[in-house]
Amino acid sequence: MTEMQKSFGRRTALAARMALLAFAGLAILFAATRQSAAHAIIVESSPAAGQTVKGPDFSIVIRYNNRIDRARSRLSVLDEANRSTVLTIAKESKSDTVTAKATGLGSGRYRLRWQVLATDGHITRGEVPFKVQLP
Repeated sequence: MTEMQKSFGRRTALAARMALLAFAGLAILFAATRQSAAHAIIVESSPAAGQTVKGPDFSIVIRYNNRIDRARSRLSVLDEANRSTVLTIAKESKSDTVTAKATGLGSGRYRLRWQVLATDGHITRGEVPFKVQLP
């Protein structure tokens, strides 16, 4: 085998490996995109994570990247002692948003616990930590 043939064989093998890596990368990207599109993920929230709000009463608004089924979604506020208060989700929210009213909270640290059912059938949940400061 000539040196030229060996060189051509090495370049062909390298090109094949590069094509395989590119294909694998695209497959992973496609799978990740499809999976993230299937779950409701917070786009913005009020209060935002780590934000201090004026209490004792304030509105809660969470907007997701997907339409959600508010009838099967849940919101609650947990205080520093992990005592939970269930919040009523307003029925007149936009299709990708949950809104509620938090009332009677004292100064301190809290967590807004959320669980939503996206209209594609996937449930997602999480928490948004925030602080309340009384005037």
